[in-house]
Amino acid sequence: MNLILFEPDEIAHPLARSDPRAGHLLRVLRRREGDTFDAGLVNGPRGKGTLTAIGPDALTLAFAWDAAPPPLDPITLIIGLPRPQTARDILRDATSLGVAAMHFVATDKGEPGYGRSTLWAGDGWRRHLISGAGQAFATRLPEVTHGRSLLEIIGGLPDRAIRVALDHYEASEALTRCRLPDDTAGAPRPELVLAFGPERGWSNAERAALRGAGFVLAHLGSRVLRTETAVVAAVALVKARLGLM
Repeated sequence: MNLILFEPDEIAHPLARSDPRAGHLLRVLRRREGDTFDAGLVNGPRGKGTLTAIGPDALTLAFAWDAAPPPLDPITLIIGLPRPQTARDILRDATSLGVAAMHFVATDKGEPGYGRSTLWAGDGWRRHLISGAGQAFATRLPEVTHGRSLLEIIGGLPDRAIRVALDHYEASEALTRCRLPDDTAGAPRPELVLAFGPERGWSNAERAALRGAGFVLAHLGSRVLRTETAVVAAVALVKARLGLM
């Protein structure tokens, strides 16, 4: 935890000693009464926390907040619903990279059982966003949806969005050569959408739907990558090209 994050409704109350954040403060950071630490408010400002008292059951904290952070990068990910552990990695790492949204979609070749994982049963997936944000010393969390269809998601994209679907088999060009939005004359960048198929890839019908919705098929080179690796590599490449690194 490079940045310890708190929900807005938590900061007015003591932090239970059983909370992992309390253990991190005491045993990893070795903070004592009167010491400060880097803190953040989820989707709000960063600042400094002060450990004002250490009780037998809880820690008493005080906070001083700085200015609100900048917005997330205008990058949306569409991902064929992967196995739960892969989804956890993507939730964490894509949040660390600062994407604005992630949509985990049902696909023709995807495994239906992945959508019934306990990861998606409640809001447990959200803790992976918080982990990724804290790692990146950031507070903003991306929008996340899961279980909707590919057609539903691509049908709701902004008209000006630049659309690229990663496909190892029928891609016409490398991601590094795709046309991407720029900030010429200070104009706002349109949203960039990156779509990733499930482990077995896109179906022919999905490729047709993506092309029909204005997606260009692109590849990351000759090597076949794991989904979580492809997501990190693709986001890093486009962020570098857009000057967002």
